[in-house]
Amino acid sequence: MSYKLNRSTFGDPANNGNTLTREEANALLDEWVLNERLKLHMKQVAHLMKQWAKEKEQLNDEGQWQWEMAGLLHDADWDQWPDQHCKKIIEELEERKVDPSIIHAIASHGPAHFGVEPETAMDKLLYAFDELSGLVHAYSLMRPNGYEGMDLKGVKKRLKDKAFAANVSRDDIADAAARAGLSVDDLVNFVIQHQPHVVA
Repeated sequence: MSYKLNRSTFGDPANNGNTLTREEANALLDEWVLNERLKLHMKQVAHLMKQWAKEKEQLNDEGQWQWEMAGLLHDADWDQWPDQHCKKIIEELEERKVDPSIIHAIASHGPAHFGVEPETAMDKLLYAFDELSGLVHAYSLMRPNGYEGMDLKGVKKRLKDKAFAANVSRDDIADAAARAGLSVDDLVNFVIQHQPHVVA
């Protein structure tokens, strides 16, 4: 099945700066995503995006929420409408007059799948955290103490083991890191330090 979006522009520039409120975003999440594991993944990615925007990009609260919202809703249509993945949430956010940069980040979080290239820092980090957070979380579930005491070496060992969390694309992780001008090690360390704050 092809998820290609067959377009590269999203939203209306007149809507720059527009976001959903936190209540609206969470209501959409709860209505569209019934799978609790998927919902946890989206919240984890949202938290990583917010923390990166705050610590690395030095964005204000409004900027942080834009990044967080992109993470929170990036897979919103996957649960109930997998055959319309990305297309449905993009159209929903366009209808709600959301900032094009948020919509573009969601559209580009899997360039090999959706055919949209990540351009901004928000785009690239959403692409990176999407796959990587899934692998780190899977690793935490097999450890007696979860995230406590987790280190880079342990995660890298799992990254090299293609049978572990086999649905996580190692190529996408490497590609995302390269596009963002970051090392996979730096991204892994950031995830280890920040992901435990989101609990099931």
